[in-house]
Amino acid sequence: MTLNTPDTPDRRTRTRTEDLRLQLADEIVRGELPPGTALDETGIAVRFGVSRTPVREALRQLAASGLVEIRPHRGAVVAELSLERLHEMFVAMAELEAVCAGLAAVNMSAAERRNLGDIHDLLRDLVRAGDPQRYHEINESFHAAIYFGAHNGYLADLTLSTRVRLQPFRRAQFRTLGRLARSFEEHDVVVQAIHRGDRDGAAQAMRDHIGTVESAFESYVEKGWLSNY
Repeated sequence: MTLNTPDTPDRRTRTRTEDLRLQLADEIVRGELPPGTALDETGIAVRFGVSRTPVREALRQLAASGLVEIRPHRGAVVAELSLERLHEMFVAMAELEAVCAGLAAVNMSAAERRNLGDIHDLLRDLVRAGDPQRYHEINESFHAAIYFGAHNGYLADLTLSTRVRLQPFRRAQFRTLGRLARSFEEHDVVVQAIHRGDRDGAAQAMRDHIGTVESAFESYVEKGWLSNY
């Protein structure tokens, strides 16, 4: 089975930059690096045993996602981001993804629908394997397939840019017990609606899914794993 998953970083080919970005993002989301913390390139390079080049690129990517601010004459610091702001972002994300899913239900080609089904099947296997990291990676491709299946380039770009900003927080949900299986079940409702050509059903299923993602993240916060935001 060959999947069209251009946006998924395979763990075998993932770069040092990607590894650094994921590690630092996790530490920020968990509150281990609280807002305002200086992120010294040299110190990070020494800590991870790499040159400053991948560190600099990882910080640039984190800045693009909103987790880090790069300030003149001060360097990179962990950004201030309130839970209220995160809620606003999740609301926007839910509506953007709902529009994408609705359009995908009526615009996806047969080949695109098959590819979405193949990605969905792979996610089922990863739930059974209990592999949250790989599930997160393939989950990115699942959502991207729907964005591009909407056949609206501007909407896809806008949705992807919003997703990038929320990605570390969405990833955190998979640390909640049982979340992989529930995520797959929510996806299944979306996929079935798309395969039926049910525009309204697909949109509502996706809106509900993103709402549940936010609730899972809030549960993660309430357990004290993100005490500094």
